Amino acid sequence: MDGEYQVVEVIHSWSAPRSLSTSIMYSFAQRDDTEVLDEPLYAYFLRVTGAERPYRDQLLSKMESDGDKVIKHTIFGPGRKKYRFCKHIAKQRTCGLSGDIMKKGKHFILIRNPLDILPSFENVVPPSFSEIGLAGLASIYIELCDLGNPPFIIDAMELLQDPEGALRDLCEGLNIPFQPAMLKWEAGPKPVDGIWAPWWYGSVHKSTGFAPPNKYPKPFPPSLYHLLEESLPFYYFLRRHVKSSSSLLRSHLPPPSLPVPANEKLLAWVGDEILPRESAKVSVFDSVVQGGDSVWEGLRVYNGKIFKLEEHLDRLFDSAKALAFINVPTREEVKEAIFLTLIRNGMFDNAHIRLSLTRGKKVSSGMSPAFNLYGCTLIVLPEWKPPVYDNTKGIILVTATTRRNSPNNLDSKIHHNNLLNNILAKIEGNNANADDAIMLDKDGYVSETNATNIFLVKKGRVLTPHADYCLPGITRATVMDLVMKAGFVLEERRISLSEFHTADEVWTTGTMGELSPVVKIDGRAVGDGQVGPVTRQLQSAYKILTQDSGVPIPTYGKA
Repeated sequence: MDGEYQVVEVIHSWSAPRSLSTSIMYSFAQRDDTEVLDEPLYAYFLRVTGAERPYRDQLLSKMESDGDKVIKHTIFGPGRKKYRFCKHIAKQRTCGLSGDIMKKGKHFILIRNPLDILPSFENVVPPSFSEIGLAGLASIYIELCDLGNPPFIIDAMELLQDPEGALRDLCEGLNIPFQPAMLKWEAGPKPVDGIWAPWWYGSVHKSTGFAPPNKYPKPFPPSLYHLLEESLPFYYFLRRHVKSSSSLLRSHLPPPSLPVPANEKLLAWVGDEILPRESAKVSVFDSVVQGGDSVWEGLRVYNGKIFKLEEHLDRLFDSAKALAFINVPTREEVKEAIFLTLIRNGMFDNAHIRLSLTRGKKVSSGMSPAFNLYGCTLIVLPEWKPPVYDNTKGIILVTATTRRNSPNNLDSKIHHNNLLNNILAKIEGNNANADDAIMLDKDGYVSETNATNIFLVKKGRVLTPHADYCLPGITRATVMDLVMKAGFVLEERRISLSEFHTADEVWTTGTMGELSPVVKIDGRAVGDGQVGPVTRQLQSAYKILTQDSGVPIPTYGKA
C-alpha cells in the first residue's frame, strides 16, 4: 500500500530524444498508483561515453553513475506505489549494462518521425545519428522480441491527435488500467524533472496535456537532410509494428491475407540490390511511376530451371530497344540478378518471376526521356506461385467491351507496362465473376484475353488469332510448336467471336497460367462443357517440356 515500501512493477519507456517522452512521463505521474523516474541511466551514459552536456559536471556530482547499481537499487528497488515508470532514452542503454533491465518489467517504445525530432534537437546538442539513437531503439525492439517479450509501440503523432485513445491502447498493451487523470497535468517544472530540465523542457513546461500538432509545421532544414535519410528507415521499421485501434496509423481496410503466405518474407531485386518485401520500392521519380514507362516479362521456374529464359530476355531487350531505352544493363547482368534473387529466396520450383526493366529514375518529374540520366531500373520480383487458373476443371471467360490496342496506337509486340487497356477489360471480367475477359480488335475479331493468348479447336483443327493486335506470347509459340509436333493442323487467322462460342475446345496460354482450358464463354458451354482431349494432350506435352528444358539455376542440386 502507499506509504510503505513494497516490490514495484517497473514500466520501461524507450524513445529517442524529442519524442514526447517527457509529456508521457508527466502523464504517468498523474496516476495514483505510479511513481516516475526521469532518465535514471543518464549519469551512467555520460560517464561511459564521455558525451558533453552543459550540465555534465552537475549531473555526475548528484546522480549515481554506476549503471548496475542504478538498475538494482533505483530502477528495481522497492517503492511506495504499485508501478514505477522509468523514462529511458535509447542511446543511454550502452554496452556493459546488466541484462536485467531488458528481462524484467513491462516495456513499450515511443516513436516519432525524425521530420519532427530533428528541427528542435540542436537547441542544446548538435544532432547526429548516434545522438538521435533511432538505430538503438530498433535494436531494443529486436532484443525484446528475441526475449519473447515484444514491446508495445506507440507513435507520438497518435498521442497528439488522439490522446485518450492512444493512452487507452497503451495501458491495454501494458495490461494496466487506464486512468483519466493521465490526460492533464499542471504547467511548470515538476519535482520529478531531471537536472537537465532547464535546457530541454521549456516547451513541455508550458503544456497542460497533449496538445494537437501544428497542422502546418515549419520547413525542414536542408542541413539536416542527410540525418533524415539515415534515420527514417529505423522509424519506418518500428512504425510497421505499431498496434493501434486509432484511425491515425491504421488502414481503414483489414490486413489482407496473401494468396501464398510464404511470400510475406520474400526478397526482391530493385536497382542493384536485394531487399525484403516491404523495403523493395522504386523512386517516385522512376519512369514506371511517372508514366508506366517500362517493359516486363513473366518467367516460371521448374525443377531448378528457368523455362524459356533466353526467349524472354530476347523480348525484354527488343522491347527496351523499341522504346529507345539507354544505359540498359547487359544480358549477363540481368541473368545474374535473376539467379541471385532466386538463390537468396531458395526458389527452385513452382515459382514465378515478374521481371521489369524501367527507363529508370528521372532528375525531374516529367514525360521526356531526356530527364532519365541514371540508367534503367531492373526489378526481379519472385513469388511462390502455382498456376493462377484452374487447369483441371477449366475457366470461364466473358467478352469485354474494351478493345485491344491497335498497332496504329501502341504496338502490342512491345511488352510494355502500359496495361490500363487490359486492366479495364479485367474489371469487366471481375464484374461478371469470370476468370478473364476476351478482348476484340478494332474490327470485332478476337485478339486475346486481358492476360493470355487464346486457341480453339474445331473438327480437329487448331486455330489461334494473328498476333497483329495481341502479344505474340512465348507460351503461345511453345504451344503452337507442340500442336504441330502432335500432328494437328494449325491455322493462324482472323477468328470471329461466334467461332469461339461454337468451338469444340478452347484454351488460353501464358507463363503465369500455363495452358488453361476454357469451359464457358459468355454463358455458352464450350463443347460439352468439359476439358477436351486435345487440350489434355497438349497440357501433358507442355508439362513434360517444362520439366525437361530450361536454363539451370547455378547451385541448384549442389551441396
